[in-house]
Amino acid sequence: MTTMTDEILLSVRGLHTWYELKKWGFFHAGYVRAVDGVSFDLRRGEALTVVGESGSGKTSLLKTILGLAPITKGQIIFAGQQLDGRGKSLAWLRSQVGFVQQDPYGALPPFMNVRKILLEPMLINKFGTPAEREQRIREVLEEVRLVPVSDFLTKFPHMLSGGQQQRLVIARALVLRPSLIVADEPVSMLDASVRVEILELMRRIQKAHQLGVIYITHDLSTVRYFSERVFIMYAAKVVEKADVREIIHNTLHPYTKALLAAIPDPDPENANRYRDVPPGEPPSLVKPPSGCRFHPRCPVRIEGLCEKEEPPAFEPFRDHQVECWLYRT
Repeated sequence: MTTMTDEILLSVRGLHTWYELKKWGFFHAGYVRAVDGVSFDLRRGEALTVVGESGSGKTSLLKTILGLAPITKGQIIFAGQQLDGRGKSLAWLRSQVGFVQQDPYGALPPFMNVRKILLEPMLINKFGTPAEREQRIREVLEEVRLVPVSDFLTKFPHMLSGGQQQRLVIARALVLRPSLIVADEPVSMLDASVRVEILELMRRIQKAHQLGVIYITHDLSTVRYFSERVFIMYAAKVVEKADVREIIHNTLHPYTKALLAAIPDPDPENANRYRDVPPGEPPSLVKPPSGCRFHPRCPVRIEGLCEKEEPPAFEPFRDHQVECWLYRT
């Protein structure tokens, strides 16, 4: 089994993704600041989880990396090549990155059988000879445990269970032998009994092939099964990042603490336990609040500072960064 290396597979620097708003079809009405200054490196063989509630910007971050949303400002460098989201650069990127969607049934063409679903990306990318393509289909189905392979080749998506459908989506993402997998809430549509099974399958494949993985989720309880590092996003910014153990056992940002407090407790004795959830709603990304974007909901904000000045990234512990004025030195 291979391990993570020091080679940088993906480098994101000062990334901004702003969507222009139009009024009455053509008048400029501002921007939705979906991603607002995100930077990170992903090493080959590393799994990174991006956590945040709906509207935090995590899916827009994913779409920008995939070339599905334009880069407003900043840089994305993948495997040493700067991406511009156009032409040959985009075509090459999509042959190197596998995408695992949230809704497996909606992601699979209903009128194609399993064999055709896996064959299509290989035909588009001119992958191998007919015999090599057929062999690759069988290899990837065995890898995701859709066996015996001959029983699944002629089945259509509606003939598969939810877990089997998601295994097929993972197989399609792997079929071109990518170096990066991007997964957008890949287990949120599945039964609880299947979720850990699918995450463990992805983790096993990721380690076996030394894949870089970006896992997008709103559920902080699943990260311990999957990744080395965790980024917490709030209102288009990364407010805390550290490795998994550090995030869980030495939580710093008030928003991350609120996410952890909201995780359901399986102990029936704690079913009615009071959960201290921050009041209010996430801010508008059209007109985000000044200063720290969490300050309108923060129970420990510093009056006169948090609402006026945006906090930089402090590093109170090694490799543990947090954007919060509570940790200024």
